[in-house]
Amino acid sequence: MNTLIKPTKLSLGDKIATISLSWGGAGDLPHRYQYGKKQLEEIFGLKVVETKHALRSADWIYKNPKARADDLMEAFADPSIKAIISNIGGEDSIRTLPFMDLSVIRNHPKIFLGFSDTTISHFACLKAGISSFYGTSLLVGFAENGGMHSYQIEDIKRTLFSSEVLGEIKPNPNGWTSERLEWFNPDLMYQKRKLEPSGQWNFLQGNYKVQGRLIGGCMEVLEFLKGTDYWPSLDMWNDTILFLETSEDMPSPSFFKWWLRNYAAQGILKRIKGVLVARPYNNQFVKEYNEALIKVIREEEGLVDLPIITEMDFGHTCPTFTLPYGCLAEMDMENKKFSILESGVV
Repeated sequence: MNTLIKPTKLSLGDKIATISLSWGGAGDLPHRYQYGKKQLEEIFGLKVVETKHALRSADWIYKNPKARADDLMEAFADPSIKAIISNIGGEDSIRTLPFMDLSVIRNHPKIFLGFSDTTISHFACLKAGISSFYGTSLLVGFAENGGMHSYQIEDIKRTLFSSEVLGEIKPNPNGWTSERLEWFNPDLMYQKRKLEPSGQWNFLQGNYKVQGRLIGGCMEVLEFLKGTDYWPSLDMWNDTILFLETSEDMPSPSFFKWWLRNYAAQGILKRIKGVLVARPYNNQFVKEYNEALIKVIREEEGLVDLPIITEMDFGHTCPTFTLPYGCLAEMDMENKKFSILESGVV
């Protein structure tokens, strides 16, 4: 992977923009949006503005993919905006790609944060040559019921506000959650979700230390990208660490296995240095996903020593740590450690 341009870190008082690139949940859930915006401003000392169409209804957002892309281009081009945060994922950011102008992204690098369907926009940033951040969104982590998790707050401050090396990333000692509390019920906004006991990450395979540059996303969304101009060339996968997660739709283990076989068929699995897999939503199919990884990577591809860590704190459970695309990371399988060896920002 070529070295990606890193964006400038955030500082107190910076103006950032929120954006709706897929589902228009921010417009349909004003109470939740305002709660997340308030925490962004009060906890991190930022000034939060909305892109032109960020608070349109979900129906309007769905019908206007060009307007969504235009919002992203305008936010990148605006020198007063220091970061862009996705409001939420969805399922159709792929429809914005025909309207992207990669030169705008390339010439105005800045922090871009989101996960799930935002994988699409991350790969636009990747193609443009800038690093972006696979992490929480406004309606999820910033609008967490009953207030943000300390693990999430520390992650954002460490990753986006500091140019120090990120260093070792550890599991959240306080546990994780994917408990569903109805977002459309404002009375539940201040009810904290139940945390499941924290477990150590699963160092599934491998007994040595590797380093590689981070690339990946939500598996269902990566399927949209395969075969498009935004899918990386085979050489770009050389010496990378592939991170993968699955959505709240909880895809069946069969799909998980079939998708992995496609990575194998493309020759990707034999070029990467290791694999990181997030804890599945509600911890559903965790055993079956691990078995699929072993079957495809070890039995079918013969990669018996390829380092694999699963059940990690990113993706669709909360709280999460953030993965900066293109940054050098290290999997120390003997000592059971995962580290990011550089800063995500300058």
